[in-house]
This record gives sequence, C-alpha cells and structure tokens, in this order.
Amino acid sequence: MSRGAGVAESSVDHSASSEEKDCPSPNLNTSKDSKSGEDSGSESGSESDSDNEEPKPEKTTKEWEDKELPTGHFNSESIKIEPHCEHCNAENKHNEQVTPRRLSGGQFLMKVDMEGVYECTETGLIFEVNGKVDIKYCILSWSKYADLVVKPWAVGGPLFDVKCDPACLTSIQFPHSLCLGRHDANMTFRVLHIKNSEASLECTVDHSATHVKWHVSSLSPVGPVIQSEETLYHHGAVILYKVIDHNPSLSFRVYVATNNESFIKDISKSVKHSSKKFMKIDKPPVCHKLLQNGKKYRLVSEPEADITPEEIEFVDGSLLKLKSYIEVYLEQPVEFKLLLVEMDSEEIVWKAKLRECDWVQRDQSQNISKSSTGGNRRRKMNITLPEEEVYDKRMKQVDTSAGAETLLTDAQLITLAGKLGKEWIKIAIVNLDLDISDIDAIREKKEDVTISKFRMLQKWKEKEQSNATVRNLYNCLKNVSAEVQEVLEGFL
Repeated sequence: MSRGAGVAESSVDHSASSEEKDCPSPNLNTSKDSKSGEDSGSESGSESDSDNEEPKPEKTTKEWEDKELPTGHFNSESIKIEPHCEHCNAENKHNEQVTPRRLSGGQFLMKVDMEGVYECTETGLIFEVNGKVDIKYCILSWSKYADLVVKPWAVGGPLFDVKCDPACLTSIQFPHSLCLGRHDANMTFRVLHIKNSEASLECTVDHSATHVKWHVSSLSPVGPVIQSEETLYHHGAVILYKVIDHNPSLSFRVYVATNNESFIKDISKSVKHSSKKFMKIDKPPVCHKLLQNGKKYRLVSEPEADITPEEIEFVDGSLLKLKSYIEVYLEQPVEFKLLLVEMDSEEIVWKAKLRECDWVQRDQSQNISKSSTGGNRRRKMNITLPEEEVYDKRMKQVDTSAGAETLLTDAQLITLAGKLGKEWIKIAIVNLDLDISDIDAIREKKEDVTISKFRMLQKWKEKEQSNATVRNLYNCLKNVSAEVQEVLEGFL
C-alpha cells in the first residue's frame, strides 16, 4: 500500500514477506492482568452501570437481510469524524468511494460488482475484492473484549465485525486513530483477531498515515492494535450533549475521546441508555492539537460555569466500560464559549461557542418529531416504502411548513457543512450545479475542509438568490446522505 505525501518512510520493511516472516502468531495470553474499568476512577462523571448495557448477540445474516432501513433513516452512532491533521490528510486517496446501505442494528451493507479496491464512506474501511461480493459489517465495542487486549498492546482504531465470503475478500485496511508523524519506525501494528472468546495477534501487510492493511485469514471480530516504544499521539474529538429538562439552567456532558468510532459509538450508547434525556450539540468535534496519554487538560468556560472535574488526565478509554465525561452547569441560559486547554503548554486544543439557537431549535424540532412519529413508529418499522414514495410523503409534510420558504442563514449553512462528507465536491457539481472553477477557487484557499464546504454552500446561495430556501436545498440534496436530510428537516 503506497504512502501518502508527507508520510515519513519507516525503517521497518512493511512488505508482506518480511513482516509475516518475523511476526509471531500464537494466541494471546488472556490472563486478566488489568481490569477494563480500573482507570475510570481518575475522572469524575463516569456513567452508571445501567448506562452501558452489554451488546446484544450479533444478528444472523437472515436478520440483516430482512431489516434493511429506508433511505431516510439516520444512525448517529456511526458518524465518521475526519481528523484535522496535515500529516494524516496528506494521504492520497485512489480508492473508489462507496456509500453503503444502512441496515438495522448499526449494520452496513456494501455491494460491489467487480474486482477492485473500495472504501466505505461511512466507516473508512477499505476492502480489496477479487470479484462480485456483498460485504456486511458493523462497528463493535472494544470494552466487551477488554480482557483480550494485553499490555504492551494498545487499541489502535475501531473494532469491526465483517461478514462475507472470505474467498472473495483479499485484504482489509482498517482506519486507525493515531498520528504517526515521524515516529512510526518505533511502532508495531498487528490485527487482533477474536475467535470464540479468544484472541490472536496476526501480522499486518503494511500501514500508512491513516490505515492498517491485513490479509484476510478468516472473518470474525478484528481491529488494529499497536505496540510503541514512544508516546502515542491520538487524534482527539470533543463531543457535547445537553440535558433536556424543564429547568431554565443549562447542563451539559462533555466527552473527550480518541477519534475512534468504537469509542464514539460507546458514548452514544451510554447517553442513550442514561436515566436522563439528552440532545447532541452539533459543534466541530475534532481537536486541533493531538492528545497524549498522561497529559492533563482542563475545560474553561467564558463566562464562568460550574465545571466538574476542572481538569482531567487523558487516557484512551476505548477499553473502559464506564466512559468518563466533564459536567458543565450554568444557572442561566446564556451563550458561552468552551475551551479545552492543555495544562503544560496552555495551548487551546479545542474550542466552541454555544448559542441559544444550538439547543432551542433542536429541542423544538425533536419534540415535534417525537409527537408526529410516535404513533406510527411500529407501522413504519414493518413497512418499507419505495424511495420515491418516501420522498413524496416527506415533501408533503415539508410543504405545510412556513420554514420551507425561509432563506437559509449562514449559521444554518455552517451546520450543514459539518455534515457533508468527502463527496461534497461531487454534490456541488451534480446536485447544486456549481462550476468546477468555483470549487477550484475555494480549494485554492486551503482552508479547513468544513469552511470550504461552507463557502461552497454560500456560492450556491449567491447563485440562487431569492430561491436559496430550505425547501429548494432540500430538493437538490434529496439523494445524498440521510444525515444531511435530517439536518434540513430540522431547519423546517
């Protein structure tokens, strides 16, 4: 696998022959030398046991096939967060991008018709296949298998369960959540392969700034692990949830996590099963400075709020059943800033400004959604309508909303920009009828990718002028991701 520009070549030979020659393949010692929850006491605000239910048994292939979700379904547990990192974003992408179908239970289905290398736009998994094949896969929780990850090995990225004909699948490239920088010469990647509650370390073929490549031996839960002689640098993400209640005060949970989909899915699950009700606050989640194990960070609020704990020592909590968080409380509902600061350097790692519209509009739309769909939920689960019919029904509801004719604001466009994936250039040309010269001019500025997407949407707004309404943009983007459609419906 070729490396992207800016990736330092490792002194380790990553060719298949040399790495497999030196790679041990005995089963891991699964003695329980560390408990999955022993580090969680170092940070306040850990979830209660009831917040983290054991994962249900994996669905059978028949169940997967019987429960394909309609196009409008959106599963917030499977959001892939792109790292803001010049080193890792320098990786050249030559693989064909494929958006999979979503199935019930957080499952994905990718159908390919010929030999090639295909990258999932939702999870970042890259599959090399030798012919036509259907691949079904899902993200798993590392905490369920915490006892199988034995030191000095550490989690390197999300854990997946992949199901298909192994004879058709040549290799899998797993996304990892580490920034290798120029330190990968002293790092060793392996793939942890879990079979019947036991695990073995299997050799990798190669690794890059973003992925770890593995030749498929058989299929069961698999994920990248790493052993390093140096400090590990993690791509971080800050995820916000607001408590929904009738109090005038504001209460938030702030999670500081590695940019690891297994970790992020665990957070979503724990919030979902909490005794309180929460709404997710959409703010750019990616940390602009790498996180390090053992480093201390503090959360700062402007104006001042009650923050518990005031500082944390960062650890990768992928293996911990109880996910730690920081509680932020304000007596009055005012707009405020949050900053995550590294204590040693006083550098700002992440920041966001929270305004009343961030939670009031979402709260209202959530209540409307619940009241309008609650009585029909069971019926909708049992009836799958054709895509066009689902869309027509949606548009009838849209037409009755006064908000449909409202011109889009810049605040709405920046929110929407954060939801557009890597296919935003294609959307600009195919769906929004923008010129490639417009896109080139935006990309030449070399700004943050979310800002580039925002400028693209602004360009569309300028072109449409009085027709730059919520409904018009909804019509243009009816064939893109369900997540984008959900955001537009929220604006309505």
